[in-house]
Amino acid sequence: MHRLVCSFVLAASCCLAGGVFKENIEFATVDGGEILLLDAWVPDGPGPFPAVIVVHGGGFINGDKQTYVKPLFEPLRNSGFAWFTINYRLAPKVHFPVPQQDLGRAIKWVKANAKQYKVDVAKIALMGESAGASIVNYVAVHPGPGEEVSAVVSLYSVNDWTQRSKQRDGLGANLSKLLGLPPELTSSTLEKLKEISPITYVSKNSPPFYLIHGTRDVQVPYDQSVLMCEEFHAVGAKCELLTLPGGGHGMAGWEKIPGILHYKEKMIQWLKQVWNK
Repeated sequence: MHRLVCSFVLAASCCLAGGVFKENIEFATVDGGEILLLDAWVPDGPGPFPAVIVVHGGGFINGDKQTYVKPLFEPLRNSGFAWFTINYRLAPKVHFPVPQQDLGRAIKWVKANAKQYKVDVAKIALMGESAGASIVNYVAVHPGPGEEVSAVVSLYSVNDWTQRSKQRDGLGANLSKLLGLPPELTSSTLEKLKEISPITYVSKNSPPFYLIHGTRDVQVPYDQSVLMCEEFHAVGAKCELLTLPGGGHGMAGWEKIPGILHYKEKMIQWLKQVWNK
């Protein structure tokens, strides 16, 4: 899509059909003076608009606001929502809960700047994939003050790290780096896994969740989403699971299976239904 540069105010801004895309906006300065950046889409019109904060995956050690999540940008741009895609600090430079804290900072920044970006603060959702979805899910069910959101769209996330680590007979290299712990399972490590697992904090007050997961995901087994939805239903909270037959890990692979591309339309429909009730 052709972009016309229309202004440079704090960050590059590009006029696109239907709105303005702003890149590299500072949303926080953290320890050591590191600057955290996000990109923003602001629809045309007076607003306020529902908003979505997007969090990329990459196994907690790779990626940024423009990697892995790009398949989400077009459906979000066409949705009539404002949306933001964020950077967060990566392991092994940082450990849990730093990425979750960075997402919390982004949520509070969006709320504080709602007027400028035409955001309806009562209609803010989180959307994440893979490791980013695990971060999203944790913050959504275990928010700090000012970090509350109204909905979550989560794609192929680990939700029960204890179960997943037992399946693998260890933490795995990336999780070991995130926690700063050796990969072996010990009693203290199992306690830590329970602490970092989103499923631990699900309650009747959790925001509604929409989980999207492929049945052939070998990196994050499909049953991780099944378990999460079951826990939601057990406590009386709202959760729906969109099953994608034959889908593996990562949206890039889904593009090669036309029969499951309806997930883009489905997730937008679900958000609109949640917000229009």
